Amino acid sequence: MLPSNKEYAEMVKKQSPPSPKIKDFLWAFFVGGFICVIGQLLFDCYAYIGLNEKAVKMAVPVTLIFIAALLTGVGIFDKIAKRAGAGTLVPITGFANAVVSPEREFKHEGQILGVGAKMFSIAGPVILYGTFASVIYGIIYYVITVCLK
Repeated sequence: MLPSNKEYAEMVKKQSPPSPKIKDFLWAFFVGGFICVIGQLLFDCYAYIGLNEKAVKMAVPVTLIFIAALLTGVGIFDKIAKRAGAGTLVPITGFANAVVSPEREFKHEGQILGVGAKMFSIAGPVILYGTFASVIYGIIYYVITVCLK
């Protein structure tokens, strides 16, 4: 006999360890802030060595993506994310982790059917719907700015 929804909720509550919410919030806040500080330091360093503003704005996210992907590949990012939770989801690093994580999981299935097929399993929908939404927004912007003038 299956438990009712209420009974099931009580069973889950008994089995779930209490979460130290304040501690979790602080970890997320400080790790997310630290990632942003790294981004700002990269921005300042690239500007200091003489890159123009456009190049700096391109180099910083590329560097953050590389660092997050590298840390994910060697298994460090997941340890940080386990402690910091949402703090590691600062968009650029969280996205890099989402792309690289399936590679580690499915490496044993081979380069084509494992890594190649699963690499975008998490990030693929984000890329697809992000691209689709940008096209729709572009059309709306065009209609508003060109056709309605």
